[in-house]
Amino acid sequence: MGTATKSMGTLDVQESQVEDTNTNLKHCIEKNGTGGWGYAFLLLANQGLATLAFFGVGVNMVLFLTRVLGQDNASAANNVSKWTGTVYLCSLVGAFLSDSYWGRYLTCAIFQVIFVLGLVLLSLSSWLFLLKPEGCGDGKEICVPTTPFSSAIFYLAMYLVAFGYGGHQPTIATFGADQFDESIPKRKNSKATFFCYFYFALNTGSLFSNTILVYYEDNGKWTLGFWVATASAVLALVTFLLGSPGYRYIKPCGNPIPRVMQVFVAAAKKWKETLKEGEELYEVQGLESAIKGSRKIRHTDEFECLDKAAIITVEDRLAPFNPWRLCTITQVEEAKCIIRMLPIWLCTIVYSVVFTQMASLFVEQGDVMNAKIGKFHLPAASMSAFDICSVLLCTGIYRQILVPIASRLSGNPKGLTELQRMGIGLIIGMLAMIAAGLTEIERLKRVVPGTHGSSMSIFWQIPQYVLVGASEVFMYIGQLEFFNGQAPDGIKSFGSSLCMASISLGNFVSSMLVNMVMGITAKNNNPGWIPNDLNAGHMDRFYFLIAVLTAVDFVAYLACARWYKCLSTIEETSAKVKDTGEKELGLNRV
Repeated sequence: MGTATKSMGTLDVQESQVEDTNTNLKHCIEKNGTGGWGYAFLLLANQGLATLAFFGVGVNMVLFLTRVLGQDNASAANNVSKWTGTVYLCSLVGAFLSDSYWGRYLTCAIFQVIFVLGLVLLSLSSWLFLLKPEGCGDGKEICVPTTPFSSAIFYLAMYLVAFGYGGHQPTIATFGADQFDESIPKRKNSKATFFCYFYFALNTGSLFSNTILVYYEDNGKWTLGFWVATASAVLALVTFLLGSPGYRYIKPCGNPIPRVMQVFVAAAKKWKETLKEGEELYEVQGLESAIKGSRKIRHTDEFECLDKAAIITVEDRLAPFNPWRLCTITQVEEAKCIIRMLPIWLCTIVYSVVFTQMASLFVEQGDVMNAKIGKFHLPAASMSAFDICSVLLCTGIYRQILVPIASRLSGNPKGLTELQRMGIGLIIGMLAMIAAGLTEIERLKRVVPGTHGSSMSIFWQIPQYVLVGASEVFMYIGQLEFFNGQAPDGIKSFGSSLCMASISLGNFVSSMLVNMVMGITAKNNNPGWIPNDLNAGHMDRFYFLIAVLTAVDFVAYLACARWYKCLSTIEETSAKVKDTGEKELGLNRV
């Protein structure tokens, strides 16, 4: 659609005012530094160290709650799910502040400080109040019951950690992608590579937590593990600040909530209006949009009811410019982008239910299996190291082998599209739940009479961890690329936060499922599927239930993926036209 034909002088003046206040995209990039891979690697190091700190606390938390705070298995699993859900739900807060007011750099810095404070408080509370007598919580020596005060301090510290890490995560991912200027040919494809390395760094950091730290914590040295996590978080913050002079900064684009609401309000006010023959929808002139720091978005035919917000009426021409009555095409398309992404996002929540089992039920399952290697006792939570190794290995296989082969077959330089990868991730996640269920069936056959354990080796859990790791490579890296790439310029951090918010809701859904299953199966004095004594339950049925839900979700995902249409900015469209040698393109034509 071309810019609106202006027959009345009032609209001329108001559009001029809009264009005067419109900040050119290049002016929104603060050229304090050149960015590039040198500074991106600092952010990758920051991500690895911060993740080491976070998982140093989170990966073994279910055992801390049962051994130190005296909670039963179902309650501990639910509390871990709620806490992990809160971590990733806080990503929406960080993304909002980053996109709207603070910018990516300041948001990362502030939330990392909160993260460090939470870890310091957690280390002090466990040392001074919770671990009494010293060395308790090793599965043998029972800790003194906690007081309401000490429990309150513990939960305050844990949720500070959740708030700090959650707010930092989506912003650091987007800030890393900002370091690559797509106008420079050598950096054009660097963003996709960065997201792959980003997830690689995340898993490299968690590898230390899931092996060395888990071992010390499992043996009752919880305070040592928490202090090491704190030191890692401090080092992550220092690493982040070191790159300050050379980072490529992008200014915030303003609060997106009013912009989106304006579209719905304006469309509702004009719901009887129709676009007459020869008329055009409203857009400011030039390549830059009226949204500060955002490129224009090409008009699409979906959700045509929202296009009414960009219809110019007689009242719009005569009255002063009112953004609650008249919106630009780009503003309307920004709202459409959010609506288009939501079904895809909702379909990823069930996968996150699969993912969250590693931090709860997988650990509880491994804790009642034979974990001895000679005289050495392998901590159940350290089995997640196989998940991490699977991620690291599959990432390399994907980048070095699968992408070149798939790109030749499909003609897509990325190999597989983000949506195809996410679908593959769902299938592998379903297989992981089936593997976990089969392992639990075999474990129950080998229960040692008179004990809560089983003679089955804990290494039979390897397939389920490896499959979850392989699914992450396809699902979560695909999600990061998809939501960051499909989000308009003004809400890039929001796009990255959708991946974390999916994990958040997956944890809450997992907690809800546990409660529902126990409420239904534990009636009439039955122990239920996930009782305190897992040998009396049927956790395998719970795993198979998740597998069925994942299969149903995959069918819904296929329908949503086929329906989805990718975002296209006018700047990108113009570049494609130039590359193909076309001279003219009717941009924004209805």
